[in-house]
Amino acid sequence: MKKIYLSNNIPVILKENKETPRTAVCFYYKITKPEEKAGEYSLISRLLSQGTKTRSAEELAQELDENAIECFSEMKQDYIRIKALCLNEDVEKCLDLMADMALNSTLEDIEKEKIKLKGEIQAELDSPRAKAVDAYYRNIYQGHVYGNTFSKILEDIDSIGFEEIKSLYGCLLDDSAKVISVAGDFEEEKITELLNRYFKEAKNGQEKESQITVPVLSENKFVKLAKDDASQAQILMGWHFPPIFSEDYPAILLLNTILGASGLSSRLFVELRDKKGLAYVVRSGYETFEKSANFSVYIATEPKNIRTSLEMFNVELEKIKNIPVSEQELENAKKNLLGKREFILETNLQQASQIGFYEDKGLGCDFEEKLVEKIKNVSIKEIQKAADNYIKDPHVLVVLAPSKYLEI
Repeated sequence: MKKIYLSNNIPVILKENKETPRTAVCFYYKITKPEEKAGEYSLISRLLSQGTKTRSAEELAQELDENAIECFSEMKQDYIRIKALCLNEDVEKCLDLMADMALNSTLEDIEKEKIKLKGEIQAELDSPRAKAVDAYYRNIYQGHVYGNTFSKILEDIDSIGFEEIKSLYGCLLDDSAKVISVAGDFEEEKITELLNRYFKEAKNGQEKESQITVPVLSENKFVKLAKDDASQAQILMGWHFPPIFSEDYPAILLLNTILGASGLSSRLFVELRDKKGLAYVVRSGYETFEKSANFSVYIATEPKNIRTSLEMFNVELEKIKNIPVSEQELENAKKNLLGKREFILETNLQQASQIGFYEDKGLGCDFEEKLVEKIKNVSIKEIQKAADNYIKDPHVLVVLAPSKYLEI
C-alpha cells in the first residue's frame, strides 16, 4: 500500500492486489459545512449520476452499461463518496466517467430527484423498524445535522431549491478536502498518469477542519410511537459514545461484539432470545461519525414483553459494567471481530472504500493494521472501563408499539 499525491495535491492511496480481475476506485468529498436544510447533500449525491456538462443521464448510464462499469455515489454524515468497479482493461474509461460525474454534474434534474427521494423515504418509513430508527437518530442528535433523518428530510425537501444545491456543490468542489483510493491489479505509473489526467481540474480544498459541531445530549429522552397495526414492538435505547479517534475505540468494538454484535453467541441473543424467548431480533450497535458516535441496544418483541425486555436490557448492561468478562469470552470476541473484519475487506471495492475512509478521517491508510493489533491487546479491564464510562445517562429510549402497550 502506498500514498502518493496528484499534481493538484489530492492524496491517493494505492493498494496493489495482483491477479485480481477488477479494479476499484473511490473518490471522497469531505463534508465540513453543515447543510441548512435536511436532504441537501443527499440530493447532491443522487444527482451526480443524473447528467453532466457533456453527458446526459441516459448517456452516462449507457456508457457504464456498455463497459460493465459499476459506478454510484452515496452520502454519509461526513462525506460523499463515489465508488466504481471495472475490469482492469477498462480503468481509463472508468476514471473518465467517474471524474465527469464528480466534477461536472449539472444538478438539473433536482425536481425529479426530489420526487423520487420523497417516494423512497415514504415507502421506507412504512416499516415499523425504520420508523423507530428514524425517531432514535432524530432524538439522540436533536437539532444537529446528524439528526437529519428521513422524516426531517420530508419536512425540508420541498423548500430546497436549485440555487442552494448549486452553491453547496460549488463549495464541495472548491473547498472540501478530497481523497482518492484505488485497489486492484494496476501499474503505479500508469494509474498515476490517468488520475492526474482525469482529475486535474479537481481542487483539494484547504477547509479540512469541519464546521460541524459536536452534538450534545443533555437529558434522558423517552419517545413513544403509537402504531396500532404493529405486530411487534420496536425498542431502541442508546447513548453518545466517543468516535473512532478515541483510544477506547478498540475496546468499544469488543464491547459491542460481546454484548450484541456477534450473532448467536452474543449476550443479548443468549439471554433475551434463547433463555427468555423475548426476541424476534436482538442486537447492539456502534456507529461512529466525525464528531460523535452512538451505541445502542435493539429488540423486536411481542408488545406484551416491552417492560420485561427493558428490565433485561438493564440487567445485561449492569452486568457488563460491573462483572468482568472472562478470558475465554474476551478471546472469543476478538476472534469473532477480527474474522468479520477480514471478511468485510475481501474485495477490492471493500478495501478501496476502507482505506479511503481512513485517509478521509486523517487516520492514515494503514489504520486497519494498527487497529487489529490494538484489538488483540485489549484487556478485560478496558472492556469494563469502556462500559462503565459510556453506558450511563443521559440516554434515548424509543418504543414503538400499539398504543395500549405504551402505558409504561
